[in-house]
Amino acid sequence: MTAHFEVLQTGPLTTVQDLGRPGQAALGIGRSGACDRTSYQLANRLVGNHPDAAALEVTFGGLSLVADSDLVYAITGAPCAGVPLNAPALLRKGEVLQLGTPRTGLRTYVAFRGGVDVEPVLGSRSTDLLSGLGPAPVAVGDVIALGKDHGPMPGVDLAPVADPPGGEVTVRVLPGPRRDWFTDAGWASLTGQSYTVSSNSNRVGVRLEGSPLERARDGELPSEGMELGALQIPPSGLPVLFLADHPVTGGYPVIGYVAAPDLDACAQLRPGQTLRFRSL
Repeated sequence: MTAHFEVLQTGPLTTVQDLGRPGQAALGIGRSGACDRTSYQLANRLVGNHPDAAALEVTFGGLSLVADSDLVYAITGAPCAGVPLNAPALLRKGEVLQLGTPRTGLRTYVAFRGGVDVEPVLGSRSTDLLSGLGPAPVAVGDVIALGKDHGPMPGVDLAPVADPPGGEVTVRVLPGPRRDWFTDAGWASLTGQSYTVSSNSNRVGVRLEGSPLERARDGELPSEGMELGALQIPPSGLPVLFLADHPVTGGYPVIGYVAAPDLDACAQLRPGQTLRFRSL
């Protein structure tokens, strides 16, 4: 029989995520997928899943679910109170798994052995909040099935992974295609100030509060392609750092791109936390 669990509480936001829909931007379809791919992939490895198995992405804790049979699971990312972290564990039939508020970080990943088995859309089970593709966000009362396709257990009792930082985070940034739309003083301001993460941030992007950047030229751009990690500067002069559900095109200039290895740290930034950019 197929294993299931029932959702009792979702917290602020819980979605199903995998590695997304790569290679379809020319069709207007963004990749989406897990925001913190390192944490997502670790959770799958700890339960012997295939690398692209679907898991739950939980924003700021609060998820509660009950199993209808014995389930093997692993939790990674933002460390929620009351649950094992970075280790395979067993949830017995009828037991409730309850994620508290994370100590640091924002997004927690829950992988079940066999993967979350929801209907794929365009080759992915990911929920894309911007386009509306994929399954709806997880809701109270949902009964979610698990798959049966997996490999052997890895034989790892605990993965020694550091928690996401709770203080100021520094990431590396490279000049973008519209760097010349900003003065040298504007670039120096980008890499010299400490930004505060806005409460308006989401899976589309991290909105930052600080001093506006000085532009070298005015005017409008035709829409052009956007990628994960782009630092787009709207008329406010304050950067928006694009995350997993970013649009595939945009008309505001991109002053820079965050280095790919630093993007997972950006996915764990919570409102009120501070962020600095270091020029490469």
